[in-house]
Amino acid sequence: MPLRTAPTERQQRLGAELRKMRTAAGMSIESAAGLLGVNRSNISAIESGARAISAERVRTLACNCACADKSYAEALAAMAGGRERGWWERYRGQLPAGLLDIAEMEWHATRMRSAHTVHMPGLLQTADHATAIFRAVVPTLPQHEVALRVAHRMERRQVLDGADHPEYVAIIHEAALRMQFGGRKAARAQLAHLLELAERGSVILRVITIEAGVFPGAGQTVIYAEGPVPQLDTVQIDSTHGPEFLYQEAQLSKYTAQLDWMERIALDPPASRDFIHAIAQQL
Repeated sequence: MPLRTAPTERQQRLGAELRKMRTAAGMSIESAAGLLGVNRSNISAIESGARAISAERVRTLACNCACADKSYAEALAAMAGGRERGWWERYRGQLPAGLLDIAEMEWHATRMRSAHTVHMPGLLQTADHATAIFRAVVPTLPQHEVALRVAHRMERRQVLDGADHPEYVAIIHEAALRMQFGGRKAARAQLAHLLELAERGSVILRVITIEAGVFPGAGQTVIYAEGPVPQLDTVQIDSTHGPEFLYQEAQLSKYTAQLDWMERIALDPPASRDFIHAIAQQL
């Protein structure tokens, strides 16, 4: 099987977890290569995400690294065995890889929390809201690029459909609710879309009012995606150069505490829906 020239974030994450497991057990690359019956260079490629590994080999490695957490080992095996092409792959080569990585992260999440102070959560945006955002990019995007990004963003929403959708808690600051991206009519439709999703149970809305005051991470967009086991949780934050994915233990603890703080000062879900409805009536 040829090497991957551009492994996805999920493929790199699997490799990083396998490297962490191997080094924690004090196993050398040479020993891992001998155990799995591959060349030394193959181990480096597997741990960088550039080469695939079978689920059975993941289990073999976990067993010989004395990994006592069976749920963690099986979650890694499932990552290795999941070879199906996600819907986002249709956009590969047309959109930045980071946008596809976000969609893949959301698709495999068991629960999500996000915090937003200016924009609406990507998963909850209407087409008009998303179009307004993508038209306000520097340098300006060609119209066909805007259309591709909007189409991709709309397809991301399917993760919230169906009976087995992950729980999604969206913490939204009042400032984001009052932004009229795309104009007054588009803003009103965006708020109506939020309320519709909340009413049908696809999302839990928590609003932070202006009067709530200061909170950590103000101004930063954060998505915390829980994996099948806590070790595979992921934080995604936005940057001027594209999305960043964080999963070190200290980073996960930091953003868990930050989101907990924001939920403590936010309105409860019923009050949040009433607050959004009141803003919509003012438009």
